[in-house]
Amino acid sequence: MGAQLRVYTQKIKSAQTTKKITKAMELIAASRIQKALARVEASSPYARAITRAVSAVATYSNEVHDLTLERDEIRRSAIVVLTSDRGLAGAFNSQILREAGELRAQLEAQGKEVEHYLVGRKAVQYFQFRRRAAVRDWTGETDVPTADLAKEIADAVIESYVKGSADGGVDEIHVVYNRFVSMMTQEPQTVRLLPLEIVDAADDATDGEHFPLYEFEPEPGRVLDALLPVYVESRIFNALLQSAASKQAATQKAMKSASDNADTLITDYTRLRNNARQAEITQQISEIVGGADALGSAK
Repeated sequence: MGAQLRVYTQKIKSAQTTKKITKAMELIAASRIQKALARVEASSPYARAITRAVSAVATYSNEVHDLTLERDEIRRSAIVVLTSDRGLAGAFNSQILREAGELRAQLEAQGKEVEHYLVGRKAVQYFQFRRRAAVRDWTGETDVPTADLAKEIADAVIESYVKGSADGGVDEIHVVYNRFVSMMTQEPQTVRLLPLEIVDAADDATDGEHFPLYEFEPEPGRVLDALLPVYVESRIFNALLQSAASKQAATQKAMKSASDNADTLITDYTRLRNNARQAEITQQISEIVGGADALGSAK
């Protein structure tokens, strides 16, 4: 019985230690998610302004640009996979990797070659374990992504897209990331980044706003050359920020679940320990009574 009591006591201490860690991580994630959401909200006006400017130039100039032109034949596609550098976030990384795998299978079923650009250590480890090649990878900045990281990724994918499949590049690029919906829900999202699908700005006017006729200085081609890389960078930066906010929410949810499970374990093992102690006490009382009866009989 004594051995059982020691085992249950050790298990209770282990569960209590685990609960302290998970509770601390839950509080840390709760404090970080507000900053992450603030960064997402702060980037939205800029992203909308860039989208509006690109739509205006592409719509009113009738300019054909490499980044907006749909190619006749798409032979090679690229997938940018956004994961986190660290785990302990429930299904955050696994659902992104599963979404990227399904997209890869779909593209290969269409007869396209697929190459990958990886963001986050979890994606890099996943591909290394399965011995899959990746063109480039970026790690170490997924918790607090910077504009420099977004620009570096944008430059890499644009360079590959401009080359085209004939020169070793790609003909289209997709981004897979977790979109923040709420504290409880983060949805995997797949977006075709290139070629850009420009929507007519006039069709997007839902508040009765009238769009003016535009005159471009310098010529529309040079304006698009300047705007489109910035547009791609802003889309990638927004995806990085969405992914960072989603990761903190997923971590908070996972750590709360772990803390609740630790509470359940502590309750269960405490009950078992009390039962074992009660059984030990009952046995000791029985032995004492038995011994007293034996002494009485001997007299």
